[in-house]
Amino acid sequence: MRTSIKYTAAAAATAALALGLTACGTASDPGSSDDATADTSKPLVVAASPTPHADILNYVKKNLAAKAGLKLEVKEFTDYVLPNTATQSGEVGANFFQHKPYLDDFNKKKGTDIVPVVNVELEPLGLYSNKVKDIKDLKSGQTVALPNDTTNEGRALKLLADNGVITLKDGVGNDANLSSIKDAKGLKFKELEAATLPRALNDVDAAVINGNYAIEAKLRPAEDALVLEKAENNPYANFLAVKRGNEKDPRVTKLAELLNSPEVKKYIEDTFDGAIVPAFGAVG
Repeated sequence: MRTSIKYTAAAAATAALALGLTACGTASDPGSSDDATADTSKPLVVAASPTPHADILNYVKKNLAAKAGLKLEVKEFTDYVLPNTATQSGEVGANFFQHKPYLDDFNKKKGTDIVPVVNVELEPLGLYSNKVKDIKDLKSGQTVALPNDTTNEGRALKLLADNGVITLKDGVGNDANLSSIKDAKGLKFKELEAATLPRALNDVDAAVINGNYAIEAKLRPAEDALVLEKAENNPYANFLAVKRGNEKDPRVTKLAELLNSPEVKKYIEDTFDGAIVPAFGAVG
């Protein structure tokens, strides 16, 4: 049973208001910090999506934090927006749920100033279906659902292109969208919020699903995915992130060390059976 505090979309209005009123968090804000004035006696509050991010953080909290002298509190969010706005406002001191292309796009669009601290793990994106057993069985006229946020949609389209499902225009990068498709090979596409994609599997012929949402839906990426992203040279590792200026908060640096520890590596490998893989080190 999790001891974390769960946040849902119902908190969106509150978080948005907090962002507008307290866009510059200070050391007096709950969970926020300033390198020079951080109160290390207070818990570091970290926003995270439930699986695997909160799972990993709760492992650290239960098994490693006390010995390292770190007080850690985990707040769970079920979307990809609130963790960053809460970090920006100072409602939380850090977050763990996203990769660099997503954060870069978010900062640009929302005017936030969130920065990565250290890579932790990679969740391979996969194509799933309740209706076809092999990627070669996808036919003209069928519908494939995609994540509707900019970076994950581009990532999903690249996965499909790499496996011959579609053809993208020459020179298309990570920001590919539906207009970047050169040849859809008769397929139709439905853009949905990433968290809803597992629930849409019965309504579409296939869906490209983020690894964390696949696991939450009891899918087994290594076994159930028709195709799965390769881990080698993958720019989508998920990392610990903070508002700029808080990178050297002693609580943050301590958590970063613990998240890249041999114990966490073993926990990830033993718990997720290849669906989540360690990806430690500096963010490129």
